Amino acid sequence: MAKVKGELGNNFCPQSLYLYGNYEEDGTPHFGLFSWFGWCWLGEGAGALGVMACIGEEKTTKDLIRKTGMFSANLVNEALLPLADYYGTTPGRETPEKMQRLPAVEQGQALNVPTIAQSPVSLELKVVKEETLSSCRLEDGGAESSSTLFLCQVVNVTIDERLQDANTPFIQRLRLAAPVISPGEEHYASVDGQDLGTWGEPRKKLDIPQGI
Repeated sequence: MAKVKGELGNNFCPQSLYLYGNYEEDGTPHFGLFSWFGWCWLGEGAGALGVMACIGEEKTTKDLIRKTGMFSANLVNEALLPLADYYGTTPGRETPEKMQRLPAVEQGQALNVPTIAQSPVSLELKVVKEETLSSCRLEDGGAESSSTLFLCQVVNVTIDERLQDANTPFIQRLRLAAPVISPGEEHYASVDGQDLGTWGEPRKKLDIPQGI
């Protein structure tokens, strides 16, 4: 295998997709699609498992996380992908009616956050630290935009009970969970390498009313 110098980027370094969930002021569940997500260890003892969630630009999801100090992270599976793609390609600030399309929502068990019933794994996260990583002013003279890292404690996990069956080999349970990854070049893929379309394509499977 010959290797050559490549461009800076994360192609071929797959990231799992998550729908981050929170409540708007009127109690409406709000979800946004994100993939800059990683695990970390916060310390000793119970409650030490943490995640690093990075959100670029200013958007409704970031506003809500800052306001509440908590959110859910719901693993996107293949069945959820059309709706997740719609959320990920529809700006919430410019489309206030975006959340007229919602999955089956369940209340978090430990935190006041919405979780998604169809997601194979839902995490309830409490923000313990916020760090601004970069900041820039938009070319059109708009407000300053920044990339923000949220360091979070995993407070609770809900998981499809079938994935807990240790009598079933792990790889079979992974296929059952069917998580979606984004390996690069604006593509979605299954964990076994099947092409699930480019960004903006899966949403076409939804019957989206005019204006939403």
